[in-house]
Amino acid sequence: MNRWKLVVVDDHPVVRDGLRAMLGTQPDFEVVGEAASGAEALAVVAAANPDVVLTDLRMPDPSGAELIRLLRERAATARVLVLTTHDTDSDVLPAIAAGAIGYLLKDTPREELFRAVRAAVRDESVLSPPVAARLLSNVRPAAPANTALSAREREIVGLLARGRTNRELAADLHISVATVKTHLLHVYAKLGVPDRAAAVAAAYERGLL
Repeated sequence: MNRWKLVVVDDHPVVRDGLRAMLGTQPDFEVVGEAASGAEALAVVAAANPDVVLTDLRMPDPSGAELIRLLRERAATARVLVLTTHDTDSDVLPAIAAGAIGYLLKDTPREELFRAVRAAVRDESVLSPPVAARLLSNVRPAAPANTALSAREREIVGLLARGRTNRELAADLHISVATVKTHLLHVYAKLGVPDRAAAVAAAYERGLL
């Protein structure tokens, strides 16, 4: 089995310790370094040559998009995966533009984090649902409110109307919670609504339920 080399970058020691311990439970991951600042990250990455750099955004300089840009310049084969609490336009858009392959929030469940790291190794982009929604709203016009829902999306709205949580939806449909969240984003966009309650109301109003 290949062991993917990871570097963890965060200015909080407790977060670094937690991530190191969590990632260390996976047989195909090896944490080969950690850093508490942007400058330290650049030095550690240059020495360790990791496959993935898992980094926070707001740290001692350089930070944010500038750190990502420098990492991509100096370690072209390393994929930069952001893990942060910040999801504003001023954080998300520059980070993606600078070359981050993925953008996750720190409330991401551990299994989804593991999947995201493995996806990054395969050069696949991974975004937390709120981040994906923010990006979509900035790069394309809002979808028409009368766009037809797919059969799966109508099924999900029907379950929403019965009060199902995301985890219950995932269990009912035999899909991951991340996939449920992606379907919900599509439903919200197509119905022109901001949340699940409004989606159910709009579905009743339009005769979809």
